[in-house]
Amino acid sequence: MAGQATTTIVTTQHVSSGTWTTGICDCCSDMSTCCCALCCFPCMQCQTVSQFGWCFCMPLLDCCMVVSCCLRQKMREQYNIHGSCCDDFCTLCFCYPCAWCQMSREIKIRAHSGTVVTQQITRS
Repeated sequence: MAGQATTTIVTTQHVSSGTWTTGICDCCSDMSTCCCALCCFPCMQCQTVSQFGWCFCMPLLDCCMVVSCCLRQKMREQYNIHGSCCDDFCTLCFCYPCAWCQMSREIKIRAHSGTVVTQQITRS
C-alpha cells in the first residue's frame, strides 16, 4: 500500500427551502411522472406515498382528499416549504392531478439532493 494516496471528494447539493422546487404546472419537467399519472394515476399516487415513507395503500383511502391534504402538509413541514392547510386544500381541490405530480417530483428531487462522498485512490 506504499505509494498510494486517498483523495476524498465531497459534493453537496442543496435544494432551496421555503418553496416547492417545481411549480404546480411544471408537468413537462419530469415526463416519467407525467406519463405514469396519465396511464395509471392511482399507481403514481401509491408510488409517491411509498417514496415518502408512508404505507403505499394510503391514497386508496383518500376520502374527501384527507390523505392528500395530510401528505402535502407533512411534505411542507419536512422540506420547510411555506404554505398553509388552506393553500393545500385549494391546490388539491382545483388541480388534484397536478398537485400529486408536483408532490411526486418534489420527493424525487429531494431524494437526489444531499451530500455525495467519493474516494479516489491514486498511486504516486
